Amino acid sequence: MKPAEFYQRDRLWQPPAYAENYKTTVARSPRLAMLSLQGSMSEITGPTFGHSDIDPIDNDLIKNYAKTGDPIGERIIVHGRVLDENGRPVPKTLVEIWQANAGGRYRHKKDTYLAPVDPNFGGCGRTLTDENGFYYFRTIKPGAYPWRNWVNNWRPAHIHVSVFGSAFSQRLITQMYFEGDPLIRQCPIVNTIPDPRAIDQLIAPLDMNAAIPLDCLAYKFDIVLRGRRSTMFENRLEGN
Repeated sequence: MKPAEFYQRDRLWQPPAYAENYKTTVARSPRLAMLSLQGSMSEITGPTFGHSDIDPIDNDLIKNYAKTGDPIGERIIVHGRVLDENGRPVPKTLVEIWQANAGGRYRHKKDTYLAPVDPNFGGCGRTLTDENGFYYFRTIKPGAYPWRNWVNNWRPAHIHVSVFGSAFSQRLITQMYFEGDPLIRQCPIVNTIPDPRAIDQLIAPLDMNAAIPLDCLAYKFDIVLRGRRSTMFENRLEGN
């Protein structure tokens, strides 16, 4: 099938580049108007991944870094599907996650939070979706942690997610939150999102049907990428 253009980003759905209550956006936000660029052929026809790109336990964060035993914390499963904007599954695509440990500490030299580093938890994983777009990870539920925004801001428990679709221009980086966490609605980063429905899509509900008795709970998080659409002008991609 000949590659088509992708949906344009809905900027009323996405958070603005500058948000007054999220202080680091002052330095990160652009001062000039953004440019719109046509996607190149390489951007809309790749990347492709194979099973040789991952290790069999890359999706098991309980085991993939452990040296002397299992990591400390609540054992959970995170699972779902990767779909395009038209609801079609995206098979054989790469899903990567990274997160803090159960105490809210990242394994990163610049993380100076006083919670201890877990010697058996690396906090990173990756997997490929199956032919129906399904993925899953086994991990430890991350802890909340403070951050230097205002005097007493805390990040809710969350997992960072990176997903490639069928093209580089479909790469999505987002965060997954957990149902019932009271810190979600107080987080200045979350509150940069203008539409409450978009916030709800970032919150993974508890899924008892996928939980393993006497082992771990489960959370379901479907990931939706931009789909393909192009409105032709005189049968040409004029102005797209």
